[in-house]
Amino acid sequence: MTAALYYVEPGSLDGLGSGDVVVLDGDEGHHAARVKRARVGEELLVADGGGLIAHSSVESVDGGRVALRVVAVESVGRPAPRFVLAQALAKGGRDEQAIETATELGVDEVIAWQAERSIVRWSGKETKALAKWTGVVRAAGKQSRRATLPTVSGPVSSAGLADRAGGCALAFVLHEEADRRLTEVALPDSGDVLIAVGPEGGIAPAELDRLAAAGAVPVRLGPEVLRASSAGPAALAVLVSRTRW
Repeated sequence: MTAALYYVEPGSLDGLGSGDVVVLDGDEGHHAARVKRARVGEELLVADGGGLIAHSSVESVDGGRVALRVVAVESVGRPAPRFVLAQALAKGGRDEQAIETATELGVDEVIAWQAERSIVRWSGKETKALAKWTGVVRAAGKQSRRATLPTVSGPVSSAGLADRAGGCALAFVLHEEADRRLTEVALPDSGDVLIAVGPEGGIAPAELDRLAAAGAVPVRLGPEVLRASSAGPAALAVLVSRTRW
């Protein structure tokens, strides 16, 4: 079984090599020591979320503090093209389910989209809501042993999303009535590939028109209508299978 992974602050692994010591404390130290009950000699992975990952061995456990001896430090590059999920806010935690699974599948960026038909509204609580999404992404990154963490931003309006789509190498908008299938569109070798997913009520016609005018390609996945929680990850799985798997 793959060794468990824990995150340290960006820059914490810079310049480290075999024989150096890295320390887990705070929430990560508590999780390793108290929850997972790390033992001396156990192999653990430590990542900075930006691409560096240290293969390490537990040297000591003291309360909620775990000291690890570095065996080797690996630099993991970000693959191309870069996949961006623009997930509309959805009720019942379905938006969080979507970004969790997308993180496990390898998404590189997550954007919270305040769509016209989104029942959920972040107005007045943007900071708290965005922090919650960031926590979901971080936990999913740990579970899937990711050396790099997706960036999380938003919320953006439909106009802001259209602007972002226009600056991407390619942008898709998932829509059940689209004529083209996702698998039919050629992918670029580099740049950002954006996938826009609407809320449970669907994408409003004016929003679809705005995104299409910005260059986004309306596509469908198949004859079934997927939930807001599964559409994005399903599309991402298709794209990742064509480029990374």
